[in-house]
Amino acid sequence: MSRRELLRGALAGLGPLALSSCAFPVGGAPPTSTAGVPRLVEDGPLEIWIFDGGLGDDYARTIHEPLVAARFPRLRISHNATKEISRTLQPRFVGGDPPEVVDDSGAGAMDLGALVQDGQLTDLTPLYDAPSWDDPSVTVRETVDPMAIELGGYGGRPYVMNYTNTVWGIWYSRPLFETRGWRPPRTWARFLDLCEEIRRSGMAPFTYAGTHPQYIYEPILTLAAKIGGRRVLTDIDNLAEGAWQAEPVRRAAAAFAEIGARHLLEGTAGLDHVQTQIAQNRGLVAMLPCGSWLENEQRGSAPDGFGYAMFPLPDFGPSDAMPYGTLHAQPGEEYIVPARSANPGAGLEYLRAMLSRRAAGRFTEAVSTLTVVRGAADGLRLEPGLESARAALAAAGGNVVTFMFRRWYSELHDEVAAASGQLMSGAISADRWAERAQRKADALRADPSVRKFTR
Repeated sequence: MSRRELLRGALAGLGPLALSSCAFPVGGAPPTSTAGVPRLVEDGPLEIWIFDGGLGDDYARTIHEPLVAARFPRLRISHNATKEISRTLQPRFVGGDPPEVVDDSGAGAMDLGALVQDGQLTDLTPLYDAPSWDDPSVTVRETVDPMAIELGGYGGRPYVMNYTNTVWGIWYSRPLFETRGWRPPRTWARFLDLCEEIRRSGMAPFTYAGTHPQYIYEPILTLAAKIGGRRVLTDIDNLAEGAWQAEPVRRAAAAFAEIGARHLLEGTAGLDHVQTQIAQNRGLVAMLPCGSWLENEQRGSAPDGFGYAMFPLPDFGPSDAMPYGTLHAQPGEEYIVPARSANPGAGLEYLRAMLSRRAAGRFTEAVSTLTVVRGAADGLRLEPGLESARAALAAAGGNVVTFMFRRWYSELHDEVAAASGQLMSGAISADRWAERAQRKADALRADPSVRKFTR
């Protein structure tokens, strides 16, 4: 059974949750009743579960939780962390006893589309319409990147709060490149030449987390959008007929298949994200596709002076639909408030505190990661890798792409990830990779039990 089928079957018959209602308090004032807003029980529980991945969990313990505790001292705050969100918490959802806040991230994240479909998540509209933590005259919605709210939506309603603003690209050591005379390439032909230069130096040119092959389908799809335009990814998200077999997608897959055949670090297929990062630290490999959490994840592990930096995917050819500098940048680190928790109003207050400028700014300083809160990083001194990502994002301007199918349809994500690993190892061709992805997308489109989302 798929994760979606398992969860849907287990939750059958639990019925909808009847929420009591209270408005958000302003400045700690007693809440007032307003229909549709989950009630905050000020002496009730606030159980928080954080994904212990690249960002760790200390930021919640030292920044966000104390902020909430200061305003609501009677809340019983419980801090928890795990690397396996779904394995740890899915039984709690099935049993009707979920916590108040979940950071649903990592390779073991829960299927958010299935949770929405089964009425398990709190609609976050009251959060965004509430007064901001910093200024009661400004709503939370006015302080947040609109894309973050849009991408947290399912069927036009926001159920997921995206907190970080992640920038993806090719990561490298700037001092190493400068010492060797290597420059970030601006064209695909130059990228291949650079790979050859690096190989002649005795270092492997490229790797990715082979046991988590979603790390490689990200640059494949970003390149496809560069070649064919944003509509390529919109069609994929909307389960459009033939979207995965469109020419820009197949060309991008073939391009990365060539990298897999000629320029991968030996043994990449068996390496996880930590092992590939260690290989880069040790000078065994030069380039790694990843998101902007990488620098923080390697804090204390990367050698002194490693000097992280990133560059966007090179131009594939003169007919590219999108210019050099196009990036995949997307709000992420997905927080949810389970609707059937004991105190969902406390969960919403916790998210409201997270979206304050003070909390977001301290978060950026602590974990070297941008947030979706406007202006929260202004005036901060950023780490080299994060500054590189910030500069690339600023240079991209409106040329930023994103895709949503991974959040909406976990089965499609699983199939594309598995196929991408086989593509890079040479087990299947680019055409076969596209066929596999399209077959799964077609099956989902034809399944009346799967709720469809569009953008």
